[in-house]
Amino acid sequence: MALEWVVLGYAAGAEAVMVLLLTIPGLDGLRKGLIAVTRNLLKPFMSVVPFCLFLLMDIYWKYETRPDCEGESCSPTEHLRHQKSIMKSQRNALLIGAALIFYWLLYSVTHLVVKIEQLKQRVERLKMKE
Repeated sequence: MALEWVVLGYAAGAEAVMVLLLTIPGLDGLRKGLIAVTRNLLKPFMSVVPFCLFLLMDIYWKYETRPDCEGESCSPTEHLRHQKSIMKSQRNALLIGAALIFYWLLYSVTHLVVKIEQLKQRVERLKMKE
């Protein structure tokens, strides 16, 4: 089950890098290529959303079926395992949230950058007419 978390981590990292590259000032020469690549990758990255929902349901299922370890009903080893399981679930939930937020940011930033480029072209055309 660790492979899906690695895949989700790489997807979130790729989204974060693309958002960073699109928002860094001074990359005007590369911006058109970055916009084209990012727009082509938005649809495949959309698969992150249902994947995150599936993993969130997996975390919920594990939480609901987890044996309770309270008081003297379990040994210190079982108590440590229980605490470690809770920590992993919280970490994975943060990773899901980060992946979803980065996808939304990537979509929004790409949309805004495309709109800015279109407005720049429109201003240039209006200047040429005058």
